[in-house]
Amino acid sequence: MNNEENNCLAHRQHVKYFMRFLNVLPSSLSSHDTTRVTIAYFSVVGLDVLGSITSMTIDMQSRIIEWIYRLQVEPNKETGDMTACGFQGSSTINMPFDSEKSQYRCGHLAMTYTGLCVLLTLGDDLSRVNRKALVEGVKALQREEGNFSATLSGCESDMRFVYCAACISYILNDWSGFDVKRATDYIINSIGYDYGIAQCPELESHGGTTFCALATLSLTNQLDKLTIEQIEGLKRWLLFRQIDGFQGRPNKPVDTCYSFWVGASLKILDALHLSNFESNKSYVYETQDCVVGGFSKWPDTCTDPMHTYLGLAGLSLIGENGLLEIVPTLNITKKAHDHMKYLHQMWETES
Repeated sequence: MNNEENNCLAHRQHVKYFMRFLNVLPSSLSSHDTTRVTIAYFSVVGLDVLGSITSMTIDMQSRIIEWIYRLQVEPNKETGDMTACGFQGSSTINMPFDSEKSQYRCGHLAMTYTGLCVLLTLGDDLSRVNRKALVEGVKALQREEGNFSATLSGCESDMRFVYCAACISYILNDWSGFDVKRATDYIINSIGYDYGIAQCPELESHGGTTFCALATLSLTNQLDKLTIEQIEGLKRWLLFRQIDGFQGRPNKPVDTCYSFWVGASLKILDALHLSNFESNKSYVYETQDCVVGGFSKWPDTCTDPMHTYLGLAGLSLIGENGLLEIVPTLNITKKAHDHMKYLHQMWETES
């Protein structure tokens, strides 16, 4: 769709696109049933970036909030154990605590982070979030190396979940479950010879994990732990990811989502202005579907909620008209971020 007509934001179509995903999921996404909260996140925060949160009725917003809260894993009623606490991605594995498979009833860091973002975006006061339990759930997932596992039931432990844990701690305004020094050491140990940052030490540098690392350092006020050489090397590595849009790794094709992952990383380092906004914008618009809405990772391929949201977020970073401002570290709008800061003030007053 590389034509003049597609150089403008198809605002109305994108609003309808997100609304469809909030009402019913297509069969093509059946494999993502256990991670429905992330799809809700892309859709709800996407509508917010479009300035169209009011496209959802008050009743619909309330139903989404109630659904999120139903996925909160509370402390074990018999023992008081909080290590499994957090939010699940859907009710698919909502096992009772007394069942033989109760080990699967536990929070997931990515679902907890995105669930909290949805609640903030919809204006919820987080009064029903068991903040102490969530912090204990985060603490239980940090490993000796400083990274985090996603869930107690067993899965990968890498930079993605360091970021999710940092976001949860920041949103809850409680860092008692997050060992900042160990996490910072893990991030610095994951910086490669080319100054990009990998999932784990000794792996290949990647645009997505570089964002996760830099956003975590920013949220924890640890950016000053990077040397001038490392910061300048990171800027160079990130800027070299631009072809027209951005790629995630050297010698890979460009992809819409990296307009946010790489763009936000440059924004955190105060270097986004050194990139070519027009080339980036032009590529993202090539992936736009002007008929039914949405963005895809590559031109003339199928759209999906993730690339649609991240495409819009990337455009927001470079000041595209018709989009609300994004706070790059938390990946929510400034409006939702301001609401969170208001809640922090309220909690401090109450304590």
